[in-house]
Amino acid sequence: MARIRFVLFMLFLSSLGVKGQQAEKYLSHPLPAGWQEQDAMFQQALPVDDHWWKVFEDVTLDSLIRVAVKQNPSALMAMNRMDMAKANLRIMRAGYYPSLSLDAGWSRQQTSGNTGTGQSQSRVGYFDAGVKMSWQADVFGAIRQRVKAQKESFAASREEYNATMVSLCAEVASAYFNLREAQQELGVLQRNALSQKAVVEITEVRYNTGLVSKLDVAQAKSVYYSTLASIPSVESGIIQYTNALAVLLGLYPQDVASSLENSHPLPDYIEPVEVGVPGQLLLRRPDVRAAERQVNAQAALLGASKSDWLPSFFLNGSLGYASHDMKDLTKRSSMTWSIAPSISWTIFNGGQRLNAVKLQRAQLDETINRFNNTVLTAVQEVDNAMSSYRNSIKQIVACREMVNQGKEAFKLSLDLYKQGLSPFQNVLDAQRSLLSYENALVQAQGYSLICLVQMYQALGGGW
Repeated sequence: MARIRFVLFMLFLSSLGVKGQQAEKYLSHPLPAGWQEQDAMFQQALPVDDHWWKVFEDVTLDSLIRVAVKQNPSALMAMNRMDMAKANLRIMRAGYYPSLSLDAGWSRQQTSGNTGTGQSQSRVGYFDAGVKMSWQADVFGAIRQRVKAQKESFAASREEYNATMVSLCAEVASAYFNLREAQQELGVLQRNALSQKAVVEITEVRYNTGLVSKLDVAQAKSVYYSTLASIPSVESGIIQYTNALAVLLGLYPQDVASSLENSHPLPDYIEPVEVGVPGQLLLRRPDVRAAERQVNAQAALLGASKSDWLPSFFLNGSLGYASHDMKDLTKRSSMTWSIAPSISWTIFNGGQRLNAVKLQRAQLDETINRFNNTVLTAVQEVDNAMSSYRNSIKQIVACREMVNQGKEAFKLSLDLYKQGLSPFQNVLDAQRSLLSYENALVQAQGYSLICLVQMYQALGGGW
């Protein structure tokens, strides 16, 4: 009966062991054949795998990511966790080998002569030295399965490290684009402030010559000072984004401020993106691969818990020397040895093994459900990022036309006002609108870049 149970158990284990490319068997539903967003902006070629940020052709961004990869604290902690998992794997593999110990010593004892046993008082002393060995034979694979579980856990820690690096590169790129966006917004405010100051001077000239009332001057100044009042908050945002980048790089803010203080235009990137197909996420996204490894590890632990139902075989032995006199310790006649094979089979332990198997099976089901949830989330994130990027491109196109028309409206209204053919209110409206339009364009460009970064991250872009 035990032999039949062992065979069934090994068949069950073989059905659980899977490779990374066979992760589909864990899916509760097949992955869709394509994405919801299907247009010319997205191609079903294999996405760029390494250094996706180089498409922006920004050397500053390239250098920031290189520094972050080397010394970001979160990345270093992920590497530490990977080293710990590797050490645990080596500890578990030690179960394959026997345990050896060396013992040596000297003892001396005296027996009582007044215990009523008829023996006289005596003293005995001897020297001994020897090697002891203990080894558990892995007949039914309990150790092997636990080693396999730890091996899969180590592989999962490597994938978690990769996921940390993918996330880190995306965070650095996002913080960098937020910084550049804030700097561009500051430039928009400063340019509009200069333009509005010129309008104030025009109204003052016209007021001094008696062509308009002082109301025009007051209204022009209100718009001008409103723009100036917006500058400090943007400058504060620039400092905050710089500090955020410094933390991601594992540096202090003063170490990076000088290299980022000069404004730099946002990359003008509006290109088709290679996204592949949903099924490729199983091979590309580190979090999906890590979830799969965790399922494999839990399956191995379930197999190990089942093997605990079967007997364990041990081999113990020793070899050494013992002698009353030190000079006789290494003689052949002083040699001692023993060998003791044994078997241990727990017949009853209050249902502990049965419930241990149930626990491992429930944990396996949990990791499978977690894997499915990870895959569903991955597909959702890619679809969301694709939709956001596509619509952000539409927004940029509309904002550019909006800015062009705003500039034209401001120019025409100012010319008509100078000629006395239009009220000053038209100039005020045109000023406010132009500032709003230019800010909207900068924000749309920054948002589009963030969406693109999020899409590369969702696709599991390599670092």
